[in-house]
Amino acid sequence: MDKIDKQRERIKQMELRMEHASKAVMELSVALDNYEAAQEDLTALSEYYDGEAWKQDYADDEAGRLPADLKRGVLSEDGIWNLLSDANELNKRLQRYKAHAEPL
Repeated sequence: MDKIDKQRERIKQMELRMEHASKAVMELSVALDNYEAAQEDLTALSEYYDGEAWKQDYADDEAGRLPADLKRGVLSEDGIWNLLSDANELNKRLQRYKAHAEPL
């Protein structure tokens, strides 16, 4: 393989890397925008789950006092707990990345 062939191959490889990295950066940027916008929701859910209102809503659901057609995923103990745990783990992951990321 001569110098021009090696150069052409290198440029092709770098172009592929740039396309891959560009897509990843854009997707992460959108995801982080969405996650940032959800912080108020996560805070409200955490306060609800830790408070008396959730316990009362849960008890009323268990007693059959809530309408059958009411969506009640938030009353699933595992559902809300898992969401809050996943958000907490994601926050830890973001902090670890931030602590180890080197500026370009």
